[in-house]
Amino acid sequence: MPQAGIETRVAGLPLDGRAAAPESHFDRQLARLLKHAAHIFCEKGYEGASMRDLSRASGMSLAGLYHYFESKEELLYLIQKHAFQTIMDQARERLAGSADPEERVRIFIENHLEYFLANKEAMSVLTHEDETLRNGRRGEIRAIKREYYRICFDLLEDLRRARGLEFSGRLAVLSLFGMINWIYTWHNPRVDAGAKQLAEQMGDIFLGGLMNQGNHKRNKRVKA
Repeated sequence: MPQAGIETRVAGLPLDGRAAAPESHFDRQLARLLKHAAHIFCEKGYEGASMRDLSRASGMSLAGLYHYFESKEELLYLIQKHAFQTIMDQARERLAGSADPEERVRIFIENHLEYFLANKEAMSVLTHEDETLRNGRRGEIRAIKREYYRICFDLLEDLRRARGLEFSGRLAVLSLFGMINWIYTWHNPRVDAGAKQLAEQMGDIFLGGLMNQGNHKRNKRVKA
């Protein structure tokens, strides 16, 4: 299949098994191969992995594998594109159900944590192979990342205006991502809570900090 066709179809494919099943045999194969590729890249690193490794892991011949992907760079690109596009689409769908600024920030956090915990290997690949893609592919992934950043930034700006708070939107967004992005490295399902409970607790910590900072600044101006 031509590359453009694969890249168009990959955005809707589930890596975590919780979304609706792909419609065709080709789509099912593509989703399975992307999941195997995420595992191989996570285990060996992008540079250490080969198409032959993926062939062995997936049980598909090299010739069959090259029918789907022209190179391992294309695989990395498709994993990243699928992950970012899916998490954004899910966030937008969930955010449409709420108008309350604080609740919308909490929805964003829960959606992020839920996806990261359901796709730990893909998240590891996204984080550690962030600069591997070249040329137009890197630019496209960066554009999707900026779009996701903007969603979060706008949510926090809405909260700031609605609550009369004072904080740097950029600093708040980067602090929140620093808090929630690395969960795949430490989360242990045997001892740690699930995404919903963690999102509630992290939301309390993060939003509590923003609210207290705003109140502290207002109190300082009153005393002055």
